[in-house]
Amino acid sequence: MTEGHPPAAGPAALNTSVAHNARVWNYWIGGKDHYEVDQRVGEHVAGMFPVIRAVARADRDFLGRAVRYLAGECGIRQFLDVGTGLPTVDNTHEMAQRIAPESRIVYVDNDPIVLVHARSLLTSSPEGVTDYIDADVRDPEGIVQRAGDTLDLGRPVAVILLGILNFVLDAGEARDIVRRLMAEVPSGSHLVLTHPTYDGDVGGEGNVAAMEFWNANATPPITARGRAEIAAFLDGLEPVEPGLVPCSQWRPESAAAAPVPQFGAVARKP
Repeated sequence: MTEGHPPAAGPAALNTSVAHNARVWNYWIGGKDHYEVDQRVGEHVAGMFPVIRAVARADRDFLGRAVRYLAGECGIRQFLDVGTGLPTVDNTHEMAQRIAPESRIVYVDNDPIVLVHARSLLTSSPEGVTDYIDADVRDPEGIVQRAGDTLDLGRPVAVILLGILNFVLDAGEARDIVRRLMAEVPSGSHLVLTHPTYDGDVGGEGNVAAMEFWNANATPPITARGRAEIAAFLDGLEPVEPGLVPCSQWRPESAAAAPVPQFGAVARKP
């Protein structure tokens, strides 16, 4: 186990008067690390877009299936989880090290509320390592450079971007972030991605009004994208079957899994 990079912010840095994504998401998945304002905004959004709780659960379940696939079938032993969010049950390192205790995991986030809770992510099996760095997704090279203190960048890495690119409002900038991150890791590395959509064929049309409310009442601002825009994040990579699909339907445990307006994919760097 490593002590990692200590959290750089404390409770004084938190703004508890405005709803924040990490806390509202925690509320939607049944966690306890949120404030009244987060619950109030979360309930309002859920009233406008009732499927949001199913989206939150599906996103979390997708992470579990993707990590188990990568650690199990693919033999990946290194994970770079960018936009970690608040710790909850079955974090990336717990799932990976359950399969391969020697797995090494680096978590990345820059939200003050997440920094406060970061210590709970710095637990590890004796054979493995976890670390946490305070960094912004808009600095891919800086993230990878610091992650290199823990990860062997000569070996494949699973780069996890769950529900984070939707906070990069410019689509070109978001594509560039993915390109630059994946350029820093070797062949055999994988990208794990989820992103909300407004596509009507998966029930996403309600996302538009719900996100307008969110952007007027919470932080950080968010955007949804269409299937083609999200697919562009995979350019140059080899999507793993079944490709880009609603995250609830990526290798589901039940064939009856209903679609949600949140696309998910796992793709390999050739």
